[in-house]
Amino acid sequence: MAKATRAAFGETLIKLVDEGMDIMAVDADLCGSTTTAKFGAAYPDRLFDVGIAEQNMIGVASGLALTGRTVFTGSFAVFGTGRCWEQIRNTVCDSGLNVKICPTHAGITVGADGATHQALEDIALMRVLPGMRVLVPADYASAVAAIRLAAATPGPFYVRLGREPLPEVYDEGFTCDVAFANVLREGSDISIMACGVEVAQALAAADALAAEGISAEVVDVMSVKPLDEETIIASAAKTGRVLTVEEHSIYGGMGSAVAELLGEKRPVPVTRLGLTTFGQSGDAAELLAYYGLDAAGIAARVRKVLGK
Repeated sequence: MAKATRAAFGETLIKLVDEGMDIMAVDADLCGSTTTAKFGAAYPDRLFDVGIAEQNMIGVASGLALTGRTVFTGSFAVFGTGRCWEQIRNTVCDSGLNVKICPTHAGITVGADGATHQALEDIALMRVLPGMRVLVPADYASAVAAIRLAAATPGPFYVRLGREPLPEVYDEGFTCDVAFANVLREGSDISIMACGVEVAQALAAADALAAEGISAEVVDVMSVKPLDEETIIASAAKTGRVLTVEEHSIYGGMGSAVAELLGEKRPVPVTRLGLTTFGQSGDAAELLAYYGLDAAGIAARVRKVLGK
């Protein structure tokens, strides 16, 4: 059953408190959309809605963290990272506070809200910060795992969540560690390394390519920072070519992280597929197709890289 990664947010926070964790949440007037409203309904004394004031949201979250709580923040990704970046940098990361930045509605699959609401820079903004860990789950089950991991691990985290329902990639109860990448499909001709929305699209592209005799390995790079260096290097060494795919700018995102790693430790040709412009308003599926980020677009780029 397809479920949005954002649907995991409020539900998982409730379960964490039920299990005995001292969890608090702070949102910026988007509790319904981010699903922190569900958490607030279950535990009204643990959710603070500060209004349309993301800088204050981070300040309140930081103050709560200083009292020993584990604190999650909401909002949309473009506002929950960009508008309050300086507060995340100077208050959360410089002090190593136990604040988990978990905004929703990342990427072009926000759809009709258009360019102003389609965060395409957030991974870059977060991964550049010292001490920040960056997770981009591919489906509901991995979003639950990412939120649980962030809650259980001290210090700053960024968990990137989306608006649209996504196909199941992992089974219920899936778990992971920091620095996690997973080979979902073995291949020999090229490694497609994807994160978030693009993981299911990459798997579908690999199916289509297999029918043409092209063997594509698919790797879910869920942990963009820190990278699972061993898994990524092994896949690149095996196939000799890498295509990174992300619903994000190619500048500073997952593809850049992978290219930096391979450039230093296992040089192979790397092609980055993502956005180079702002997005635009439209249906989520139509936008993925327009920017070549659906299964057909990924398969076409693989053929181009392989010269077929």
